[in-house]
Amino acid sequence: MTTEIAKKTLGEMLDRLAAEYPDREALVHFDNKVRYTYSQLKERVDLLARGMMALGIESGEHVSVWCTNYPQWVEAQFALAKIGAALVTVNIHYRTLELEYLLDQSDSSTLIMMRGFRDANFVEMVNKICPELPSSKPGRLHSKRFPHLKRVIMLDEERYPGMLNWDSLYQLGEEVSQAELEARQSQVKPDDTVTLMYTSGTTGFPKGVMLSHMNIVANGTYIGDCMKLTGEDRVCIPVPFFHCFGSVLGMMATMTHSGTMVVLDYFHAKSVLEAVSQERCTALHGVPTMFIAELHHPDFEKYDLTSLRTGIMAGSPCPIEVMRAVIEKMGMREITIAYGQTESSPVITQTRTDDPVEVRVSTVGRALPNVEVKIVDMETGEDLPAGVQGELCTRGFHVMKGYYKKSEETAQAIDEQGWLYTGDLAMMDEHGYFKITGRLKDMIIRGGENIYPREIEEFLYAHPKVLDAQVIGIPSEKYGEEVMAWVILKPGERATSEELIAYFRGRISHFKVPKFIKFIDEFPMTASGKIQKFKLQELAIAELGLELAAKVETA
Repeated sequence: MTTEIAKKTLGEMLDRLAAEYPDREALVHFDNKVRYTYSQLKERVDLLARGMMALGIESGEHVSVWCTNYPQWVEAQFALAKIGAALVTVNIHYRTLELEYLLDQSDSSTLIMMRGFRDANFVEMVNKICPELPSSKPGRLHSKRFPHLKRVIMLDEERYPGMLNWDSLYQLGEEVSQAELEARQSQVKPDDTVTLMYTSGTTGFPKGVMLSHMNIVANGTYIGDCMKLTGEDRVCIPVPFFHCFGSVLGMMATMTHSGTMVVLDYFHAKSVLEAVSQERCTALHGVPTMFIAELHHPDFEKYDLTSLRTGIMAGSPCPIEVMRAVIEKMGMREITIAYGQTESSPVITQTRTDDPVEVRVSTVGRALPNVEVKIVDMETGEDLPAGVQGELCTRGFHVMKGYYKKSEETAQAIDEQGWLYTGDLAMMDEHGYFKITGRLKDMIIRGGENIYPREIEEFLYAHPKVLDAQVIGIPSEKYGEEVMAWVILKPGERATSEELIAYFRGRISHFKVPKFIKFIDEFPMTASGKIQKFKLQELAIAELGLELAAKVETA
């Protein structure tokens, strides 16, 4: 069945699952106490899709979704897919500058949102960047800053001026027939764009990665195959849907194998342990820091985790001690490691359930089925043999359609033969297993979040006291890496690290805010004038006493 599913659109996949497994649980939202069988999920998705049609959402439109792992996120993904529209993922940690850029660059016609998350008020942020909203008629927004944006839809029960309420979409759905929906759905093709996922870029601004139905359905299919998932599996998903980890490695891998998603609104170690225990989950996903938090929770021993068999650890390198503890203490003897990037929808390589533990921590596995991977010389582009470091390139069904409205960047990432250049340094062994050895891209990975220093540097340049800034990643036992900024102040200026850190708050995502800011008179440079960031990293490690963390990260 999985091979046939891989060639379907998301709508076709859901229709088939509802027909073949109508009474099997598809979605269990642990926090909201919501349970939908496959037939119930299809009924809700179809009614929602019809409501979206009544609202005027057309094929090809982009709809941004800004919320945690609400059950409505799943419904929106499939409803939009059925009517030929694309879901644009919005990171819940985004603040005004990032949100403004994304809504504009993506040409979003609609924003679906929650009222806020933790100390962030999303409503205030939207009203700040779109002041016309409160006085507009719901569904008929005319924004000077965002000419494409017509509708803002509130997921939560509260009602706000200018915003539609989510529940009204189900009522609108009664105005459109099922036959009209089926006619619209019949026009959707597997190669159509179904989602835009924004990933940070070396130019300082995120790029919208266009992924098709085939990209994510096929990728999810092969991911689940590597885990040996079946319809009996119950996959706990505490990782966010706005990342590929949640939406593809979680949602798609589970549904292509007719399993059950057990979803948490957001990660909390105790809630994960409760969900796994109460719902008898057989699989669990997470980045290493999540598993560490679960293992060290004071009530860990109280929970029955004997149902666990497999799962995926990804996002950053896994220390072997953590992997052994997950296998021995959590019973996840068949846990796998996955590697990829958003541009490859996302998984390129993955370990298998029967690989030895040493292989699962020292490599990122073998290529997925029907995926080509090669290592090339960075200077000549020539293919390299096993055991030699070079840039990892990949080709196949999983490569993105391109970056939205960024043809030059797309051409730089994908060559004329269809090879995607990942920017990661790697080696392949004689058995076809890959090791990631470094990064060509100037990227920091903090707890699974990709951060490009250029974005933070450009933000610092805008500060009136800053002359120059260089942002680096420094080792962290908890997150793998932390963000640090080295700053040169303008002549005669004085500032504190606390002052500059305060400058960031509320304007960019919290995980991008430097944990450390140090001041320096000049940057170390090569003879040709190139800044030597590795020397800044060495200086930071020495000054901050991070030698132990550095050893853990590179072990």
